[in-house]
Amino acid sequence: MGSWWSRRPAGPRAAAVRPGGGGVGRSSSPAAERVSDDLRRGTGSYLEQRRRIAGLTSLAGFALGVVGLYQFGLLRRIPEPPLRIFDAAAVDASGEAYQELKTPDATLGLLSAAVTLVLAGAGDRNRARTASWLPLLLAAKTAGDAAGGLVLTAEQLTKHRKVCFWCTIAAVAQIATVPYAVPEARAALRQLRGRG
Repeated sequence: MGSWWSRRPAGPRAAAVRPGGGGVGRSSSPAAERVSDDLRRGTGSYLEQRRRIAGLTSLAGFALGVVGLYQFGLLRRIPEPPLRIFDAAAVDASGEAYQELKTPDATLGLLSAAVTLVLAGAGDRNRARTASWLPLLLAAKTAGDAAGGLVLTAEQLTKHRKVCFWCTIAAVAQIATVPYAVPEARAALRQLRGRG
């Protein structure tokens, strides 16, 4: 049964859709086609963990996008479950939500999520061996994302005695990425120690 959400493979092999010569824009390379095939079609080699990190980070980005729409005034209010603990207006309209760089903090969260997605997607299936710094950087970044989510949640609870529903979704998604980054980071560390 076919669906848009399925197990591998996702789409054709990159070489099968390689355009002919000419035209405007970027060119391809065997290395880029390998990354395309690995991320969309590959199994093993920590690819499933990288996909889960990408999915969770995308979920966090979506949640932060909702907050950002409110912080820019595009939404009059943020929809939330009708529970007393949730009050996005109190949290996301506050001055501290605009303090860093004097911009909505959701935009900084989206920028951070984009960096995490780049690190999750960078490199082929062998990157723990050939580019060990990438899995290590991804593990550090996911740990930083998780810590940031925890700090913001603690700030909301202690200052406002309320939390933003969408911020909470983002924080939980960020925390959930950490265990998926650890195995590949361990493999990268073993690789580096083997070289030493």
